[in-house]
Amino acid sequence: MQKGHISVQTENIFPIIKQFLYSDQEIFLRELISNAVDATTKLKTLASKGEFKGELGELTIEIIADKEAKTLTIRDKGIGMTSEEVERYLNQVAFSGAKDFLEKYKDESGIIGHFGLGFYSAFMVADKVEFVTKSFKEKSEGVTWTCEGNPEYTLDNNDKEERGTDVVLHISDDATEYLEDHRISELLNKYCKFLPVEIQFGTKKEQIPTSDAEDAETEEFEVPNIINNPHPIWKKSPSDLKDEDYISFYNEIYPFSQPPLFWIHLNIDYPFNLTGILYFPKLNNTLEVQKNKIQLYSNQVFITDDVKEIVPEFLTLLHGVIDSPDIPLNVSRSYLQSDRNVKKISTYITKKVADKMNDMFKKEREDFETKWNDVGPLVKYGMISNEKFNEKAEKFALLKNTEEKYFTIEEYKEKIKENQTDKHNKVIAIYTNTPKEHDAYIQAAKDEGYDILITDNMIDNHFMQHIEHKGGDMTFVRVDSDTVDNLVQKDVKNESVLSEDEQKNVEELFKGQISNTMAQVEVKALSPNALPVMITKSEFMRRMKEMQQLQGMGNAFPDSFNVVVNSNHPLVAEKLLKLENEDEKGKLAQHLYQLALLNQNMLKGTDLTNFIKKSIDFLK
Repeated sequence: MQKGHISVQTENIFPIIKQFLYSDQEIFLRELISNAVDATTKLKTLASKGEFKGELGELTIEIIADKEAKTLTIRDKGIGMTSEEVERYLNQVAFSGAKDFLEKYKDESGIIGHFGLGFYSAFMVADKVEFVTKSFKEKSEGVTWTCEGNPEYTLDNNDKEERGTDVVLHISDDATEYLEDHRISELLNKYCKFLPVEIQFGTKKEQIPTSDAEDAETEEFEVPNIINNPHPIWKKSPSDLKDEDYISFYNEIYPFSQPPLFWIHLNIDYPFNLTGILYFPKLNNTLEVQKNKIQLYSNQVFITDDVKEIVPEFLTLLHGVIDSPDIPLNVSRSYLQSDRNVKKISTYITKKVADKMNDMFKKEREDFETKWNDVGPLVKYGMISNEKFNEKAEKFALLKNTEEKYFTIEEYKEKIKENQTDKHNKVIAIYTNTPKEHDAYIQAAKDEGYDILITDNMIDNHFMQHIEHKGGDMTFVRVDSDTVDNLVQKDVKNESVLSEDEQKNVEELFKGQISNTMAQVEVKALSPNALPVMITKSEFMRRMKEMQQLQGMGNAFPDSFNVVVNSNHPLVAEKLLKLENEDEKGKLAQHLYQLALLNQNMLKGTDLTNFIKKSIDFLK
């Protein structure tokens, strides 16, 4: 028997590994299986180069839990190690003190594999670790390395016959959850689902035909339970894949989800290596709920689903996988390091998404338009938050009007500029965020020959401000805005059928019905077919109120509005002024005013109750 000391200059390396290097205890299984995959992959490589001439055989990695013995074993049939290699790779954790090491390497990439730290994560859950191995090299003897979580170890010969390694963890009392089948299955599914070597955990029953005949009987057999897919489609060439393959893979990683709209297959080998597939889901106006659905892998090992360092924030709404061995990770692979490569990858992914969407828009515009309601929030979010994406997306971002027709921003400017340009030479885009509630205003605007956009997504307010800021020559106003009212006035040729004195009389009559001191009454000569009374609001004041509410500031701005009385409407020009009883005039003016409030959903409480009662009495 050989005895020795692991080459560290402090007795505290194990507590530090256990407490500080790894942020999550459960990743020990990922690390140990990753080592087994590396050992297996190295053997395949040597065989392909002719440096190993023996039989490869079944290269499956086995996970074996023994509750009675309180052991968890990770078994591979890879290259194994000689006694000298065990000494070199497991024992020489050589640095001048654990704290110095942490300080020196905490920001370094590629640290896993250095100093055997991936292997040493085993001591987070084990009181003792046995490393039972035999090298693939001819005439090698098996060796067993044993350590009980301190710098002392033993190294013995063993009679292991097959090449490969068994890492046997003697699970500590506070980590017995890792002996439970359901917990092991959970971790294997999380971290090892797409590892490139088959991972077996237990067996399963399977019905297998007794012969090749079509009507052959089946017999039940115990077969290895392989928990992973070693050949995920992101590692394959797009030319070898069909739409069904992409959809099937999507269902594999996101069961019970709605089918994706479309996808992008990423494949690049310079200036960094990266593969992956990004799916565009149906967002359904729920931006926040959709985040953290992109899974990050390094050589098919799951790392995290928090990819905000590598993917621009707006693209975290996508689903899918990204796999890159060049992504710099911290010592425990728990989070990404800031690095120039990360920025390059982020830029590349942004460009690929923009190019894909632009290509779809140009080649299949009709189909692109059918998907716009779902993909639009992501595009708008991206344009607001990412300058590079905005430059490309301006060509394919769409606006939809009440006729269900779609236009790019430039197309829409051209469409409306002749009829909807104000005295300051700004193009006025009229919009509604609630078409049903604004129906009367929409019809009135259409009667004047105006076009109305629908902006009913939660991000549209910010998107409209973004267009205003970027373009400078276009502004958005809601269909019930006083700006629209003034726009109508710009071209209107109607003259009021009322004299100035009559108009003044109408104005005073309505002022007498309004208790809100912030409301302004205006008498205007509109079309006789327009509403008799309309409520309009300041676009600027409404936006300020919405902004303060979003910021939780309460109601710092007063609720002001304009009461626009149409002096050419028969109910005003004829009926109202021809009433001789002043009390009757007041009642009619009040009723018309309350109808306008009702149209804006502003008639509430007792006023609404009394209005309904009066309407019922009138019908009686």
